[in-house]
Amino acid sequence: VQLQASGGGLVQAGGSLRLSCAASGRTFSNYAMGWFRQAPGMDRVFVASISRDGGWQYYAHPVMGRFTVSRDNADNTVALQMSSLKPTDTAVYYCAFYIGSESDLPYGKTDDYDYWGQGTQVTVSS
Repeated sequence: VQLQASGGGLVQAGGSLRLSCAASGRTFSNYAMGWFRQAPGMDRVFVASISRDGGWQYYAHPVMGRFTVSRDNADNTVALQMSSLKPTDTAVYYCAFYIGSESDLPYGKTDDYDYWGQGTQVTVSS
């Protein structure tokens, strides 16, 4: 099982980036997916989640209205479109498979995910 995140980089405040995560080794459409981020010296925190069919999405408050999560089950990918980026968005971004309870919305707990992948660095300059 693998998750390969890509699309990170250096961007100025107010700019945009699109992250992508390619999954393999599992039936992708069987899993809700999540995006998390980890800033230096900080815990990994929830950013967004998306249901198995893409029908609903949840977002952490700091990114609500600026980030959009989507998925393509035919292509086994999940994406995170980030706009109006702020220096506080600087972190390594990770995608992961949700393996927790279906009822435990918004799927925000790191312990309910596995196969995190290597992450992709996002740096937002002021």
